[in-house]
Order: sequence, then C-alpha cells, then structure tokens
Amino acid sequence: MGNSTKHCIQINDTTLRDGEQAAGVAFTIAEKVAIAKFLDAIGVQELEVGIPAMGQQEVKAIRAIVDLDLNAQLLGWNRANIADIKASVACGLKRIHISVPVSEIQIAAKFHGQWRVMLGRLEEAMNFALDLGLSVSVGGEDSSRADMNFVQDVAGYAQSLGAFRFRFCDTVGILDPLTTFHKVQQLVQRLDIPIEMHTHNDLGLATANALAGIQAGALSVNTTVNGLGERAGNAALEEVVMALKRIHNFSLGINTQRLLELSQLVAEASNYPIPPWKAVVGANAFVHESGIHAHGILQNPATYEPFDPAEVGWQHRFSIGKHSGRHLLQEVLQKYGIILSPAETHTLLEAVRDRSVQVKRSLTAEELLSLVPSVRDIAHAT
Repeated sequence: MGNSTKHCIQINDTTLRDGEQAAGVAFTIAEKVAIAKFLDAIGVQELEVGIPAMGQQEVKAIRAIVDLDLNAQLLGWNRANIADIKASVACGLKRIHISVPVSEIQIAAKFHGQWRVMLGRLEEAMNFALDLGLSVSVGGEDSSRADMNFVQDVAGYAQSLGAFRFRFCDTVGILDPLTTFHKVQQLVQRLDIPIEMHTHNDLGLATANALAGIQAGALSVNTTVNGLGERAGNAALEEVVMALKRIHNFSLGINTQRLLELSQLVAEASNYPIPPWKAVVGANAFVHESGIHAHGILQNPATYEPFDPAEVGWQHRFSIGKHSGRHLLQEVLQKYGIILSPAETHTLLEAVRDRSVQVKRSLTAEELLSLVPSVRDIAHAT
C-alpha cells in the first residue's frame, strides 16, 4: 500500500453509538460530551455520535455534541426510514448513516424476506436525506453472512443513489482475516466510493478483521474505546490505531500518548473496568514479573516490549511474584538501599514464591520488604 493510502485511512469511532449499546452501559449527556471532546482532541477524524431516533435524551446529547463545533466529522445512525432521518436533522447533523440488512437471515427478520422492499426503503430514505442536503453513508448489516454478489449489488446501488461510503459489517463477528480480506477486496474492486470496516469481537478477531479489511483497500474503520460494544464488543480504537502505527507504519494523526487517559475516561463512564490483560491499555500490558523477561527488560526494554509504553501513556513496571528471578529482586531491593548476599537472595526468592502462591498475586513492596529481616535471620543462623 502506497504512502498516499496510508494518510487516507480514517478512524470513525462509534463508542457513542455501538459502544453504548453494550449491555448495562448508559452514558449521561455530560459523559457523551466529554468522550466526544476527548476523541476530537486526540485527532480522531469522525465520530458516530448516536441514534437520534432513540428519543429526546439522545437528541439532547447529540445536539450538545453538534454545538461543540468539533474538528471531527459527526455522523448519526439511522434505519432506512424517513422518521429516523427527520430525527437526525432535528439534532443538527449534516452527515448520516443508513443501515440496511443484506443477509437472508436479517432480511427475513426485518423485511419478511422481501429484499426488493428493503431496496425501495433505502432509495426512499436516501432520496429524502439527499434532498435535504445531507451526506449519506450506507451500511450492509450482516455483510459477512450475506451472499457477496448481493452485497456488491446493494453497495453498487447505494453508490448510484449518491452514498459517499459503504460500510461492510461483520455484525456477529464470524469472519477470519483471510476471508475478510477476500470479501472486502471484491467490494473495493467493484465500487468507486470508500469501504468502511465494522467488525465485532465474538471470536476475538475484531481488530484482526478490521486490519485485514484495510489491507484489502478499505479506507475507514469503525472502532470503540476499550472495544466496548454489544456482546463481546467491537474493534478497539487503541488496538487498531497502534497496530496500524506499529505494524503498517500508517500515519493517522492521532495522539497515541493520550490513549490510556481516554481508555480510563470511557471505563469510568461505562462503569466497566478494563481487564488487566487488555491489549495496549490494560494494567498488565507493560508489567514484567517473569525472571527471564524482567532480566531482558533491565538490559534493553525492546527485548520484551513491542513498543515504548510511553507511546500510549504507560511506563513499564516490574512485579515481584512467583515467577520473579534474582536480577529483578536485587534491582528492586537496591532502590530501598538493601543489598543481600547471594545466599540471602536465594532464600528471599523462595520466600517470595511461597508468599505469592499463598496470596495468589504479586507482592507489594511492603510485603517484599517485610520478608527481608526473616531471610537475614535465617542466613545468620546458618
């Protein structure tokens, strides 16, 4: 992929729409505004800000974000009906997304299997929106389980009606990266308008599939902060951005040093803590306990870190526990002015491992230091 393409990749973050659809999540207007402002401040180019048809509370929140006059482009999500689009207009939105089902199972559930009726609704809704001067993107719900010839026909029809982009949706997260690449490549070759990736994490492949779509030529990708979203969530903003930056050397213009801060803001607003093993922003992402790893990091951080943790607002840390080795133990103790003999270090290491198994976690500094006197007593006694 050439340099010109690298600068064209656009993040369209949907934390405020699909992210909030996660079970048990309900942002206040103030939280929605704060998240929108933060995403804009770090350089995210587009925000899907909600579903105007949900009612007055949602309309107020979206209107409040519109009134911020952010640099990011704002998008509202709609079904293919006039009432939804009127609700978007009432919010002051100039850009909207219209979603239509494209798989047999979804068309059967929503249009009684009548795909021609679905296309008629899409045409009616798009014409109404375009007559109002709105910019319209179209999404194929459940594209991943649909017949690809039909998906291409729907996308081509949306393009002919005036859509500025088509969203390829892996709605239930059943794709793998190779299949994603081939499906999206077909669409890219067929259309003149950009393709947007929308991937779900039901099998843990949302980020991988989003990246595969971009490699196939998609120019936009939906993300959510922390991977927040329905069921197992969506492609995580921090993962997609850092993977594009570190693996593909894509310049997205996003300030990655504030990703941790953003992650913590959304975790608090969603009332869902970040798992410590979460990629990029988890508390353990740059923590080292294993003796081999810690020894390597002490010599050169690149030995066991994929990138400098400062790039995402972290710093590497060491943890003393069951898997720790003598090099790390000595390093930590030296900070407290404690120097042990080799025999004392060995005894302390055994004590640390025993205590760590008892408490089923790493030890705090205080717990480690509390073991030192008894170790010295043992050493002196022998």
